[in-house]
Amino acid sequence: MACDERDPDMEQEIRDHLEDIQTRFEKMRILELLSDPHDSDDAFLTIHAGAGGTEACDWASMLYRMYTRWIEDHGMKYSLMDMQEAEGGIKSTTIQVMGDYAYGYLKGETGVHRLVRISPFDSGGRRHTSFTSVYVSPVVDEDITIDIRPEDLRVDTYRSSGAGGQHVNTTDSAVRFTHLPTGIVVQCQSERSQIKNRDTAMKMLKSRLFDYYKEQQNQEREKNSVEKKDISWGNQIRSYVFQPYTMVKDTRTRWETGNIGAVMDGDLDDFIEAYLKYAWEVKSKKQGV
Repeated sequence: MACDERDPDMEQEIRDHLEDIQTRFEKMRILELLSDPHDSDDAFLTIHAGAGGTEACDWASMLYRMYTRWIEDHGMKYSLMDMQEAEGGIKSTTIQVMGDYAYGYLKGETGVHRLVRISPFDSGGRRHTSFTSVYVSPVVDEDITIDIRPEDLRVDTYRSSGAGGQHVNTTDSAVRFTHLPTGIVVQCQSERSQIKNRDTAMKMLKSRLFDYYKEQQNQEREKNSVEKKDISWGNQIRSYVFQPYTMVKDTRTRWETGNIGAVMDGDLDDFIEAYLKYAWEVKSKKQGV
């Protein structure tokens, strides 16, 4: 009708409607990819600085900012469970991400993230490579039974390192659980009460163990815990290059962009969607679909 009547206004209206329909279709298609049992759950996201010393700790801080920006931009919320600061930034941190399909969207971020840049800590202006690992697990329901034997659990208490006044400085309220059979370690210092920190740490441990045993049952034990792999060269899932050119590239999906500034500000949707499509294709091939 627009062509017959040569009405440019009608043509633009049709284009606008088509773009809106395409946008809604893409959102529905992505939701279809989030079909695993725990994709709709909240998530625990842990960041560990790896090889690179001060550089890696600064890189961990940059990733923490990137993910919290993405969380806020998508109307989700997060709660800081634990943070171990170090010279230059963050040694390790864990946050709980709360929102629809938080785990489903973020699960593909699990892996080693590589940074290449001219170091702000190097007076000689040399290029440095740093590594940081990210691990994402679902917040499992309380009614899911995970058998944790007392003899398999080491419990350590220590003083919180964050702000909190005199109470934090005088009370061993922070809690660290080490599951001896698997080597999984979780810790929490977000509350001023040791009892509350114990409860939260136990919830985190159950989440990690649930994910561990699920992967073990699927005979993918080598993939179940990126934190046990070397956080170094050759293990990265994504590279972020600031110099001599700008590029972010995912080694699994081959998705890449030169707009590294937008990515560091939390624009991760293209990478997340590319991974979901990639994971779906891998799963379909295994099932012979």
